[in-house]
Amino acid sequence: MSTRAPAQTRPALPLRPIIGAAVVVLLAVLPLLAIPGLGILPGPTYTPGSLHLLAMCWLIAGLALSYHLLFGVAGLLSFGHALYFGVGVYGLGIVLARTDLPLIPAAALVLVGGIIVAHIIGAISLRVTGISFAMVTLAFAQAGNVLVRRNPGHTTGGEEGLALATAGVPDALIGVVNTRNLYWLALGVLVIVYLVVRWIERSRAGHLIAATRENEMRVRVLGGSPYVTKLVTFVIAATLATVVGMVYLLLQSGAQPRATSADFTLTLLVMVVLGGVGSRAGAVIGAVLYTLLDQRLGTLASSPAIANLPPILHVPLSEPLFILGTLFILVVLFLPGGLSGALNRFNPRRKDRPDPRETLEEVV
Repeated sequence: MSTRAPAQTRPALPLRPIIGAAVVVLLAVLPLLAIPGLGILPGPTYTPGSLHLLAMCWLIAGLALSYHLLFGVAGLLSFGHALYFGVGVYGLGIVLARTDLPLIPAAALVLVGGIIVAHIIGAISLRVTGISFAMVTLAFAQAGNVLVRRNPGHTTGGEEGLALATAGVPDALIGVVNTRNLYWLALGVLVIVYLVVRWIERSRAGHLIAATRENEMRVRVLGGSPYVTKLVTFVIAATLATVVGMVYLLLQSGAQPRATSADFTLTLLVMVVLGGVGSRAGAVIGAVLYTLLDQRLGTLASSPAIANLPPILHVPLSEPLFILGTLFILVVLFLPGGLSGALNRFNPRRKDRPDPRETLEEVV
């Protein structure tokens, strides 16, 4: 009787990274395809208007991911996260307008400045917790917004905003004809932000961040430093927001005061809650959906289909904010886990991040 050696089984390839890479490749080739907009986009996917809207979706999704790291992972409810986005937008705009630096050195200078500003504000704000922390961040955001709107030297352009100075910007990133390049740049920023956030969440530091959120006192007893952990998370999230802000300036060819406002941070909070708090994919889905609705509901509201409805339906449906608010309320009431939570019901084994209560002892 002969015996056979057991066949060696190859380890199964991880499916999620493959799917993610395929999605990125598909999004990267969209500008080369003529896919109809189907009412969601202004036109086919290769047209500048559609590419501009999609690029904005990717940048806002990257910004929502940075807020997810702060709120969904670290549990820090900030009302001033848009301030660091504004540092990127206005910082790069001012440096390009006031100096002769090319784009890359100017962006590096703004990035360093954003890190310094985030470190100073974070060090002050994190001296308090809970609602007090939220109020302190709100105060800083309001101060920054007032400074942008009412600066005496008109450095920021005041209420009219700041136009992009193109002298130091490569020609490939200027003009409607190069919207395709800006689209790829925005998509690249989203991929980088996602990978950074994913790496942090899955690292030892990410486990410590989540553990600090769940039981700060226990982390301190085991020898950890909750204050330093939260400060590092705060600075990383703000730095990512600054990077997104700089690319946003190039896409929009200018800066507007709303980029630094507290209500813009509340919009980010709505996106994260809409997609599902604590989920990276949820932050992306919520940001893309919210941005598309925010940009396209105006067209829907002015369409003949809405105009011909009875007044009891026409009046509310002609207001995009009413539709967005209704959608948000429905998600909160019937999908407590957000859109990503609803999708996860089809795959109960999926875990977007580790349970900090299970890893607390091994990371502190």
